[in-house]
Amino acid sequence: MELIEAFDAGLEEFGRRVHQVGPGQWTAGTPCTEWSVRDLVNHLTSEHLWAPWLLRGATLTEVGDRFDGDVLGDEPVAAWDKAVAESKPAFHRPGALESEVYTSGGLLGASEYAWQMTTDLAVHAWDLARGIGADDTLDEDLATTVYGYIEPQAKAWQGAGVFAPPVKVPASAPVQDRLMGLLGRRP
Repeated sequence: MELIEAFDAGLEEFGRRVHQVGPGQWTAGTPCTEWSVRDLVNHLTSEHLWAPWLLRGATLTEVGDRFDGDVLGDEPVAAWDKAVAESKPAFHRPGALESEVYTSGGLLGASEYAWQMTTDLAVHAWDLARGIGADDTLDEDLATTVYGYIEPQAKAWQGAGVFAPPVKVPASAPVQDRLMGLLGRRP
């Protein structure tokens, strides 16, 4: 699966689960113990509000604090849909993945940024499914692609505090379980 296909699959996986959140589930916990369902959706929505700006070359200072705090308002699903309606075309724009973007970690190649966003979408789709009690099965090609991307660098990301220490999963386990274990989740 190519990067942009994986990104689109991640959007589909996370978005489908956002649309499954019931009215009483927004305060439910998730495997990201510091985040409720609403916090998790807010995190991804905020990231996708930032994306069009960063992919156009804006600096962090130029974007400022406009996407800090609660970006979901009274209609979380609509807020997610609106963010994606601008983010997806920004990633699909010809040449968008050939530039560099400003991130909190410094200047980063846009394709690396897209991989990180794709990883976040896939992993948090699983987290969100667990939080709302929905089917947590990810698209197998997406899970395989993200696993192939993250496996060689997982130790560095864990050392930086991006992901929890890995959870031991048998090498014979399905790729989704190996991915979640690698990223500190109990499949």
